[in-house]
Amino acid sequence: MKSTRSHPLALTVAGSDSSGGAGVQADLRAFWALGVRGASAITAITCQNAREVTGVQTARAAIVARQIEAVCDEARPAAVKTGMLANAAIVAAVVRELARQRLKNIVVDPVMVSSSGHRLLSAPAVAALRDKLLPLAMLVTPNLDEARVLLGGEPIRGIEEMREATKRLSARLGIAVLIKGGHLPEGEAAVDVLCESGRLHEFRASRVAGMKIHGSGCIYSAAIAAWLARGAGLVEAVRRAKSHVTKQFQSRCRV
Repeated sequence: MKSTRSHPLALTVAGSDSSGGAGVQADLRAFWALGVRGASAITAITCQNAREVTGVQTARAAIVARQIEAVCDEARPAAVKTGMLANAAIVAAVVRELARQRLKNIVVDPVMVSSSGHRLLSAPAVAALRDKLLPLAMLVTPNLDEARVLLGGEPIRGIEEMREATKRLSARLGIAVLIKGGHLPEGEAAVDVLCESGRLHEFRASRVAGMKIHGSGCIYSAAIAAWLARGAGLVEAVRRAKSHVTKQFQSRCRV
């Protein structure tokens, strides 16, 4: 029997972080904080903290698909966020199951490298993600390095190049693209650029000096998925998610 509980459900398909700072743990916290029930399909177990990744054990692709199926057998997710997918077999399994379940409001965080520099997505998986998963998505949320990989181009060095890269990537993929500019050196504001249906939107927040938050990208994409699950439009979901992440940064800085 399908669930009739009132709060919307969001599903995260991502890796487990032993430190709790990123991955599925961060996603579920973000869902809960924004009033959304969370479910998960774990793609890998990682041994990591904010400084380093010391080990990764990936799940079998079939097990990842069965987790998604089990969630959907009980209640239909109103939004889905994908994070670390590790390899091409897992990407393919996720694509098949998301398509079979006809899930919507899919936010892809194309996790390629951990914040400590450990590679989390194989080269063949990058191609599978770009060619198979992204056509199912509403939104992809690359950082500057991930956007460069998806475009196959040069590094993105400034706000104007971010705007151009966002437009080009959105046109190429046929979906909305949010490039996160937190690693740009210029200015006092952290600027992210969204291209939806050919229109650019910019989201700005004050930088938190000296702060590099483990799991920030996970929290951001999960928060977007949470707001989509609650019925917000994409631009509003990104705006509210940006505000949520900024408040998280500021609270950690005060501590």
